[in-house]
Amino acid sequence: MNRVRKSQVKTQVKHFEEVLAAGDAGLATEQFRLIAKKLDKTASTSAMHKRTAARKKSRLAKKLDTLKAKKS
Repeated sequence: MNRVRKSQVKTQVKHFEEVLAAGDAGLATEQFRLIAKKLDKTASTSAMHKRTAARKKSRLAKKLDTLKAKKS
């Protein structure tokens, strides 16, 4: 079960990075919201430590902010 949860997170991160590469800030924001939700759920179990999830969310948020700054 832990492997399934981690795999789902990796897949969503991959989709998020594809959207970032395309440059769609609106869709990237929606994808980030979904990833954050999945990371929080995964961190609530023993599959991933809560600080690991927080670190991943922080790094992805930084990438999203960079995209938004380029668009502005």
